[in-house]
Amino acid sequence: MLSRRDAIKLGSAAGAALIFPTKQLASALSDDPSELPPFSVPLSLPPVLKPTRRTGDTDFYDMRIAESEHEILPGIRTRALTFNGGFPGPTLRAHRGRAVVIRQVNDMASPATVHLHGANVPASSDGHPMDPIAPGQSRVYRYPNDQPAATLWYHDHTHHLEGEQVYRGLSGAYLLSDPVDALLPFPSGEFDVPLLLRDAKLNGDGQLVFVNDDFMNRPTILVNGRPQPYFEVKRRLYRLRLINVSNLEVFKFQLSNGARFLQIASDGGFLRVPAVRQEIDLWPAERAEVLVDFRSVPAGTAIALQNVVALSENKRDILQFRIGGGASSSKPELAIPGWTGVRPPSAQAGIPGWPTRNPPRERVARRRRFVLRFDPATGEFLINDQGFDPNRVDARIDHGATEIWEIVNGDAAFGITHTMHLHLVQFRVLDRNGKPEPGHDAYPKDTVRLNPGDVVRIEATLDTHTGRYPFHCHFLDHATHSMMGQFEVVPRG
Repeated sequence: MLSRRDAIKLGSAAGAALIFPTKQLASALSDDPSELPPFSVPLSLPPVLKPTRRTGDTDFYDMRIAESEHEILPGIRTRALTFNGGFPGPTLRAHRGRAVVIRQVNDMASPATVHLHGANVPASSDGHPMDPIAPGQSRVYRYPNDQPAATLWYHDHTHHLEGEQVYRGLSGAYLLSDPVDALLPFPSGEFDVPLLLRDAKLNGDGQLVFVNDDFMNRPTILVNGRPQPYFEVKRRLYRLRLINVSNLEVFKFQLSNGARFLQIASDGGFLRVPAVRQEIDLWPAERAEVLVDFRSVPAGTAIALQNVVALSENKRDILQFRIGGGASSSKPELAIPGWTGVRPPSAQAGIPGWPTRNPPRERVARRRRFVLRFDPATGEFLINDQGFDPNRVDARIDHGATEIWEIVNGDAAFGITHTMHLHLVQFRVLDRNGKPEPGHDAYPKDTVRLNPGDVVRIEATLDTHTGRYPFHCHFLDHATHSMMGQFEVVPRG
């Protein structure tokens, strides 16, 4: 019987045979292990960006988009596209109720947009693919931060360029907090760690190589821009914010010592009920906040974060935790009896002050169906047999309306996977192939996974901003080749 990883390999190869010329397919199917052994370099943490000025309710920032050099492999300078010279870009820590205003200056030779993924923002600041910043120009983006705490991320979204420009480095973490955070016994400061994960291919000179859809020939896994690094941790509880910023790479994380994760949040913030999990699925653009408990692990132990569905063994090991000594804590830490035991308890009962996150249940105004598929005749990725047309609106939605969208992966024959991301809104996944989605994958979500042949229903209420927003596959190489549409929220009546 085929393992899941083997099935993915075969399905991916079938899709590749339709997309790539023979020579490129041979390259895509070959494993090209990194020459650098795993766990040879330390993890880097992107710096937290400081406001240039502050008012009573707003933080102001200046950022620069430019090509610069960055050390990915030891001793080698790699050209990358960067925000403020970082690979990935700097982390922004925002607060609910305090707006963020960012002036983005584009010093690249190509246009750029900046999309704050997962954010509820006006259309003018959404970073629409057809609303770029021209080279040498600037744009001001305004983020109201009027939504629950969540792990968001920002990235380029320029149409036809988003795949390559994100691949070459244009992404970063945006961590939104609210008063609930302070009430919960979660790690903070150095123990609250964003991990931006992706794949890459580096040539013999250490330069990034981009070939569209070359999913099986990106053999290097990067965490915060470093290849399969190690992370020296203390015997403490850690909050890890896992962010898949890759174009195509699929992760299913587990810990090499068999310990469990406590997942506390998904794309759009805290789960309705935290979930004790052995494995965490994370496809492109998805996020998961997990707690990992090193308090009882002996000093000197090494534990690996692994991807159990890696397409090659050299990509299986992601990050090594090297456990050192303990550290004092300024507040009581979370204790859930049996968390790491065989029978997980109800995690919610062990977390005082846990927020109630019930998805909206409103009268459904309309149901729509969208089929995602690859067209081998044109090499395009289509939605309802149409490529992206900036002059076409695929769904007009009354402000305040609730809709159910049925999303179909029509590529069962080719074995091609997809995701679906809606800008502006966090939605609820109702079911997958007629079966309810597990709570940790149901809400709040802005990106949903689609295995070949899957039929997924989501429910979304569009009750904040009006305007035109994209929806698209977040396998960005697919979006680059037309797998994108638009919905427009219009004033009711």
